[in-house]
Amino acid sequence: MESGYLETEPARAEVDGLAGPALLEFGSPYCGHCRRAQPLIAQALAAHPRVRHLKVADASGRRLGRSYKVTLWPTLVLLADGREVGRLVRPLQVAEIERALAEIDPG
Repeated sequence: MESGYLETEPARAEVDGLAGPALLEFGSPYCGHCRRAQPLIAQALAAHPRVRHLKVADASGRRLGRSYKVTLWPTLVLLADGREVGRLVRPLQVAEIERALAEIDPG
């Protein structure tokens, strides 16, 4: 699991070109909702080592977050071969994250 947020966001074309399952997490290190979700995300990802996890620091004017129409943090975008196949906004339970990850990484 990525330990910190990427300050330099990847280009949308780079994300669209990702192979396999990926979790794109938009948030901020200053966001209380984001901090509260971190242990839930870590626990859910532990069972899915194949899932690439990208934590992107988001803010107004950041292109990647706007391209995904992110309005609340954290927003988890689930990708399969670069295509969005699901999303969770402000998840509160590890079970909902686990169910979403199982959709992109049945294991």
